[in-house]
Amino acid sequence: MTPTFAKTAATIASAEGVHDLRTVEYPGAVMNDSDAEIRDQFEKVLLARIVEALTEPAEGSSSGSRPHADSRKRQAVAFKGSADEVNRFFFEQGWSDGLPIVPPTAEKVQEFLQYSDRLPDEQVAVLPQANLRATPRNIAVNAVMAGCRPEHMPVLIAAVEAVAEPDFQLMSLGTTGMIVPWLLVNGPIIKQLGIEYGVGLASRGPNPAIGRGFGFVIRNIAGFRPAETYMATWGYFPPFVFAEDEDACEKMGWNPYPVEHGFAKGTNTVTVRSTGSWGPQALNAHGTDAKYLLDIMCDLQKRITLEYVAIPFGPLNHATVLITPPTAAVLARAGYSKRDVANHVWENTRMPRRDANTFGTPEAGLAKKVDEIFRLPECYEAVGPDGTIPVFASAGKDTVDVVVCGDPYKDKITNFWKNYNRPVSKEIKLPARWEALLSS
Repeated sequence: MTPTFAKTAATIASAEGVHDLRTVEYPGAVMNDSDAEIRDQFEKVLLARIVEALTEPAEGSSSGSRPHADSRKRQAVAFKGSADEVNRFFFEQGWSDGLPIVPPTAEKVQEFLQYSDRLPDEQVAVLPQANLRATPRNIAVNAVMAGCRPEHMPVLIAAVEAVAEPDFQLMSLGTTGMIVPWLLVNGPIIKQLGIEYGVGLASRGPNPAIGRGFGFVIRNIAGFRPAETYMATWGYFPPFVFAEDEDACEKMGWNPYPVEHGFAKGTNTVTVRSTGSWGPQALNAHGTDAKYLLDIMCDLQKRITLEYVAIPFGPLNHATVLITPPTAAVLARAGYSKRDVANHVWENTRMPRRDANTFGTPEAGLAKKVDEIFRLPECYEAVGPDGTIPVFASAGKDTVDVVVCGDPYKDKITNFWKNYNRPVSKEIKLPARWEALLSS
């Protein structure tokens, strides 16, 4: 590996039970070195190191890894001190993001545990890559740290269940291409908790705290820490939370997201999705021409989707189109259902067939035959060079979802896209005393 990934290798190996893994570092940027430079490094440096690592007797653990938190005896008190001292200690342990946290005292954690009918140390899921057990107790610790309210616990527990599903491929978050998980909330719980779905929704109400709490779970239970095991080259922005404007959907005769995906109407759900960017600047969608609005969505999706990545990843692509209620109303009046809009974007986010033959720009001397990198789907073979092919052709129509949210008086559209993961939805299970807890 390159030196950047030495700690990643040791950490993942330790999580998998291999505490004495030997590794060999390539002393350079292998993806940018020439064939001659790579050969020279192998012959003069790497070969000897590989032979030594495979043949010399071990002298204790060479990985430098330490046991994970849940393999140590759990202590009732991890640290005592002032709020400033607690913040400094948590930061030094790598448990916080560097911003101030709320100290997770035993009393606060116990208050949060009231909002789940699970036992405090009951296993909710085992989260790779650290392979630690997520329980109501350690979920609550992270929620307190983030500034969440106790009533946010059911949302966070359901989100943990969702990211643990194999379809989401949580292990892939460590890739050098930025992957940020985010949450979509639906159901009556939106209004019960005041989760925002209107103007500025990601930055208002409880949305930022819930997103930060979810991010702490990803950091401290799943074990993804920037520059250690969360390896995006330029880092990340925090996970965020949206709620869908279900009132607007109902007025237009559109189904909310959970109903589209098999849940009964009125079910509280959280869906974990991911993105590689916040999305481009939200586009204005003026006027009452539905076809024009659809063309904007497709053009925008094409601009943010890396087709030479999307095509080989096939079913591990997903796109989210966010549209404000007025824009959605134009489409609904024209007879489009929400699924019609999603399918249109899937079918019409297209590229010229000739562009699929090269990767890079010939002018810069970077062109390569795509077939040297991956094989195009067979369905493309019959398309001539002047024809167009869908960027998402190999993934299926459930690749694209539409979510209605944002300013109820503006004409805006924006799109997200990412590969590696698939969205996963889970029902939010409320405690038996939910109504009494909320009223108190």
